[in-house]
Amino acid sequence: MASYSAFPKEVLIIGSGVGGLSTAIILAKLGFKVTVLEKNSQAGGLMRSYQRDGIDCPVGVHYLGSLDPGQVLHKFFDYLGVTAAIPVARMGANGIVDRYLFAGGDEQPAVFDLPPGLAGLEENLRQTFPDEQAKITKIITPIRQAAEQLHALDILYATGSDFALLDQSQPLGEILDELHCSPGLRSVLAIPSCWIGVPVNDCPAYYHSMALASYASSSYRLQGSGSAMAEALTQRLLDLGGRIITGANISNILVTARQVTGVQLASGECFHASTVIGAVHPKLVLQMLPDGAVKPSYRQRISGLQDTHGIFSLHVSLDSASHPEIPYNIFKINRDHKGNVQDLKYYQIRTSEKAGRSLLSILTSGKDELWAPWQETTSGRRGPDYLDAKEQQARQLIAEAEELFGSFQGLKILDTFTPLTMRDWVNSPGGSAYGVLRSANQTLSTALLNRTAVQGLYLAGQNVMAPGIIGTIMGSFSTVKLLLGAEEFRQAVRL
Repeated sequence: MASYSAFPKEVLIIGSGVGGLSTAIILAKLGFKVTVLEKNSQAGGLMRSYQRDGIDCPVGVHYLGSLDPGQVLHKFFDYLGVTAAIPVARMGANGIVDRYLFAGGDEQPAVFDLPPGLAGLEENLRQTFPDEQAKITKIITPIRQAAEQLHALDILYATGSDFALLDQSQPLGEILDELHCSPGLRSVLAIPSCWIGVPVNDCPAYYHSMALASYASSSYRLQGSGSAMAEALTQRLLDLGGRIITGANISNILVTARQVTGVQLASGECFHASTVIGAVHPKLVLQMLPDGAVKPSYRQRISGLQDTHGIFSLHVSLDSASHPEIPYNIFKINRDHKGNVQDLKYYQIRTSEKAGRSLLSILTSGKDELWAPWQETTSGRRGPDYLDAKEQQARQLIAEAEELFGSFQGLKILDTFTPLTMRDWVNSPGGSAYGVLRSANQTLSTALLNRTAVQGLYLAGQNVMAPGIIGTIMGSFSTVKLLLGAEEFRQAVRL
């Protein structure tokens, strides 16, 4: 096989989220000439925050896992060359990373604190569920295995069956049933599957293990502007000689005899390259392909993929003297009598950039039925009824939050966004928050999503491997591995 140095060096990447930018940086480091095409006016996708009333409002990055030296995300950031440029603060100094508040069902616990570190997690599980020691041992073992394999980068450098973690394709819900776990233990263990948008009864055990292992290994928050991460990746690519073209709305991927030849913008302008990487949802890439470019079976597989749900997000400014920063995340979980999660709300209170003001962020289910009347509209053109519906939903969430935090002082609603906002901003089908649903029912359909049926056309982003910063960047390395070949990748990319 020819060395990758003999490959055509011109690469076009569609989308400038964390997947697009990290893929671009990897290739630029290897000597490829990379151009990133972004439809919005700024690069960064969901990494990039926005300001309201002088306060920075986060969108897609609320916390980071496995960022201690030697852990997987630290290795990724080091390779990408952005570690020092992304200001972070370690969570858990007070012994709590997340606090779970449970409602519904008769089972204990009503409160469970997720501590920093896998040892702390295991100890808290054993103390909270003293009658289920053997079950906890069986549950924690694959999570520890996942952490070891994750930090050792086995998923990137192993070949085929060497990566034993992927053998755990059984849904976690089934495993918990077989172990006869109590509803209380089940409800605690179900939360990590919610982080990736998959119900516990359909969440493959290896995805749950990776999500929990990555976050429990170490947990961090971004400090300062939420756009710092986007700016760090953007500047790093530019320093390596890469290009980013914003306002580039792509209408077509150009294909000749099932070989990609470039892309065409809505303006009619064309960019030519024999390698194109779509760091956007696979369904969007499919829509950009001309008729006949792929077989009907491939088109049917991609178009039939089920996606994760959308979210509703609310940002509120509060008086900081009355509402100082809470150094951990809070989850309010409604569960049924079996311990399954019925509804979840996420709360974060942070110090803001504005003197005297704290920022309360609330995330919850998007409830698509609420926004169905505006499905055919676009952002900024939905009318007063839509604004009223958002206001009503926000007020309801605030009232519920006050039951936990007490009456809010100096409250000012800064912004809300719905799944329709997400859909229009980053072209996420249906406003999906986590892309393709990584469920046990879709294991075969979601396999090798970074490989397309068109020569020279690849996919990257959160849909390739797993959502979240770690999963998305892991997918970027996986796509580069596919492009170079496994042996060339092992020789050229050393983390």
